[in-house]
Amino acid sequence: MIRVIIGGLLMLAGLCVLGIATVGIFRFSTMLNRIHVAAKCDTMGALLVLSGLMVMSGLTVFSLKLALVIVFMWLCNPAASHLVARAEVRTNPELGKICDFIDLTEGEKTSDNS
Repeated sequence: MIRVIIGGLLMLAGLCVLGIATVGIFRFSTMLNRIHVAAKCDTMGALLVLSGLMVMSGLTVFSLKLALVIVFMWLCNPAASHLVARAEVRTNPELGKICDFIDLTEGEKTSDNS
């Protein structure tokens, strides 16, 4: 009974985080802000929901599979969000007017003394 309550609370907290992330995606105006909200809240919301499922299922092979999904998401979600943000910086010429950032995509500047 306690396991079901703890698992339900974890899943409810995860759904609240995912709901807040959904509102944040629609509220922010720039793509970089939206990516930030999606990456942070998506990872935390999925962690809480999957942790709740692990608590409810007990110590089984299913909970081991859920733990592997959590590890995979924690490794891949930040990298994927970074690549999407980097693509936005490279392809949006109007981004400098909207927000301040350091453009590291151009590489090193070389002098014309050669």
